[in-house]
Formats: sequence, C-alpha cells, structure tokens
Amino acid sequence: MQIAEVAKRYDVSVDTIRYYERIGLIPHVTRLPNGIRDFAEYDCGWVEFIRCMRESGVQIEALVEYVTLFQEGEHTAAARLEILVEQREKLAAKLEEMRATVQRLDGKIASYRAGGKCSETGDEWLRKE
Repeated sequence: MQIAEVAKRYDVSVDTIRYYERIGLIPHVTRLPNGIRDFAEYDCGWVEFIRCMRESGVQIEALVEYVTLFQEGEHTAAARLEILVEQREKLAAKLEEMRATVQRLDGKIASYRAGGKCSETGDEWLRKE
C-alpha cells in the first residue's frame, strides 16, 4: 500500500507518516525499486498504534523509546512494559483531570440553564458551582 493510501486509511497526513518513519516510529518500511514506500499490514499496524497513542497524548519520546526497544527483541519486554505502565498512569491522571473539568462545566451549564448569570466584574464566574 502506498503512503497516500495509508494516510487516508488512518486519517493522518503523508508528512506525519514520513516524520514517524524518519524518527523510527515505523520500523523498516519496504521500498519498491523506484523508491516508493510499500506499506505492508505490519507497517500499517504501527501507523495505527502510533496514531492512537499520539491522539491520547502519549509523548513522541516515549514512543520512540518503546519502538527502539521493541526492535531490540524480546529481552526488552520488561522495559517496554514499564514504558506502557508509565504512559497508562499518565493518561489515567489526565483522564481524571478531564472528568473533573467536565463535571465543572456541567455545573456551569446547569447554572446558566437555571437562569444564572455570569458577572462581567468580580470573580463570581471563577467559583465552582
């Protein structure tokens, strides 16, 4: 599959895929004799994984480290697990922050729907409801 097809399939730009490959997030994409990338399903799996992780907020550095260790072989499984656990903990903390923000927004929305007003002066709008 050519890069444009992969980009469309996973809703990422061609430039993003090239960047991922350049920094080692997509290991060893085969090239045709004319130099065009030929993505196998295995390569597409990496694109999908990286896209999912990035959309969730996982840092590029953590992903590069993970992929590098993956390529080194099975003896790096414990280190890869550690990266995944650490990233999951970060995402879980972020999720809790987002839940608290949604809850606060729900309170503000309920206040407005009940006829409340936001003062243009003072700090009333900052208070939790």
